Amino acid sequence: MSNSVIRVQNLSKRYRLGLKEKQSDTLFGQIAQVIQSPWKNLKQLRALNRFGVEDESVFWALKDVSFDVKEGEVLGIIGKNGAGKSTLLKILSQITEPTSGKIEILGRVASLLEVGTGFHPELSGRENIYMNGTILGMTRREIDYKLDEIIDFSGVEKFIDTPVKFYSSGMKVRLGFSVAAHLDPEILIIDEVLAVGDAEFQRKCLGKMDEVSKGQGRTILFVSHNMDAVKQIAPKSLLLKNGKIEMYKETDSVISTYLQKSKLDLNDYLFTRHTDRPSIENIEISTSNGEGIQIFGMPLKIKVLLNLPVYINSLEISFQIFDQFNESAVVYNWFSSADFLKPLINKIGKFSIDIILPNLRLYKGDYFFKFHLSDPRGKIVFESIPYFSPFEVLMGELLNEWGYRKNVGVYIENCQFSISSFT
Repeated sequence: MSNSVIRVQNLSKRYRLGLKEKQSDTLFGQIAQVIQSPWKNLKQLRALNRFGVEDESVFWALKDVSFDVKEGEVLGIIGKNGAGKSTLLKILSQITEPTSGKIEILGRVASLLEVGTGFHPELSGRENIYMNGTILGMTRREIDYKLDEIIDFSGVEKFIDTPVKFYSSGMKVRLGFSVAAHLDPEILIIDEVLAVGDAEFQRKCLGKMDEVSKGQGRTILFVSHNMDAVKQIAPKSLLLKNGKIEMYKETDSVISTYLQKSKLDLNDYLFTRHTDRPSIENIEISTSNGEGIQIFGMPLKIKVLLNLPVYINSLEISFQIFDQFNESAVVYNWFSSADFLKPLINKIGKFSIDIILPNLRLYKGDYFFKFHLSDPRGKIVFESIPYFSPFEVLMGELLNEWGYRKNVGVYIENCQFSISSFT
């Protein structure tokens, strides 16, 4: 095993999904179902942990996953929602048992998987630090030595003697990360929770992870949708798709493959829904240079095909543009005005909506859309289409020297200004 501190071999995890019961069409059939339901429920309960024949109720969250992580290595883990990232970390943190396979871990593990993980809500922040340290095998003297550093890094010193149940989610993340990073675990496992913190704290966390891996030789597993953050601290990354490892090599190569495959998958996506409520049947994105290439400041056109099978008295369509390297970063919002969809009120049929952004001023980078169809207050969402039609923005001949968007921001808005004289 040489200097590997984590070895995962043929790891698999499966769950049994709850399925909707089939309802009889006749009164006699429904009465028979009521009579039989106690025996049927007992049979289903006994079968929950017996998988036997694979059927539609069996879901594999992980399937034959194998990899090694060496001492002092930072491993990024990326993939779409539902790829199996969180399940993998829960198994490595010994929160969840695997269905099959083997894991070997050498060293103490500190995990930060959810906001406030491991905190007792009735205890103060200070008491939770001692409790977490004890769980990690630290002595009180060791915790005393680290206490001031932990509190200072977390930035919640003003509330350190307040019960954690009164903390905001951001405060819990600050304290949770600070405890996990300072109490000398050999292995640090971090899920997407850092997205809750503000930008300044995220920078502190990335700096601390870099310090404990390079300076102190600790091993870090880092899951994030922020590709810039993964690229910054993880030399190698693992790409999960549908519970399987699709790629495991240098981070630059893994991220490039992840983004490229997302383009191929989503550009071929066709919406074919047959519902009894308003829906989006298709979306066409026409970038300025075609084939997903958009030039800074040039027009971008959107055509949305709506299906209205019933009469409605209010409707709104909206979309956001996200930064592909930070999937939680919204860089542009558009909502239809009150009068925009007024011609469709109380109409039935299929309608084409044309939207033009006359000079989309996004800096160089990769972006994608998310579309919504809802009532104007958003209480009823008819359709939500995430991660649609990734596209790339180039600066054009006159703006190439301006560099990448991460150095100069993501969006330029046209501004109005005036100059007044004063004495």
